[in-house]
Amino acid sequence: METARVERSVEIAAPLELVYDAFVRFEDLPQFVEGVEDVRLADETHLRLRFGATGDVDAEITEARPFERIAWDAAVSGSVRFERIDDARTRVTLCVEVDGHDLRLRGDLDRFKAVTEARVR
Repeated sequence: METARVERSVEIAAPLELVYDAFVRFEDLPQFVEGVEDVRLADETHLRLRFGATGDVDAEITEARPFERIAWDAAVSGSVRFERIDDARTRVTLCVEVDGHDLRLRGDLDRFKAVTEARVR
């Protein structure tokens, strides 16, 4: 099966530092990533994500540049970039390599935006 690169961005009405901190709180992924039921941290770079019927997926953080970029290797590998638009707005760009997976990036990003903006209010 051929792999395709899919990229989606969203603008969040929150400062860069808050947005980045919200994303790296990996235990909170079930709040906005569809299908993720639980996340366990093995150490600073290894996670185990539980997806209901499909089981567990191990992920490794392969790059972490604070407030700039995070990359990971897993069943669906990818990266996320954080860009300061101004002091109150941040652009988040999610890029994943998919090979036929049912991908719901837009919904996941929209939920992340809602959860993160709610923390600012």
